[in-house]
Amino acid sequence: MSKLRVTLVKSGIGYEKSQKRTLSALGFHRLNQSVVHEDSRSIRGMINKVRHLVKVEVESGQTG
Repeated sequence: MSKLRVTLVKSGIGYEKSQKRTLSALGFHRLNQSVVHEDSRSIRGMINKVRHLVKVEVESGQTG
């Protein structure tokens, strides 16, 4: 299964409280922080909600 590397590139200040909670649920604490999550529908929905604040990269989960 592939993994998603999500990086916070813009602050959540000034956005709705639900978007701030979504950033927190994704595991962000500071700007330019990256977190890695398994690719799932729930994670993709969270990313979609804050897509204007994050950058997403796909990492393949296949090893040797």
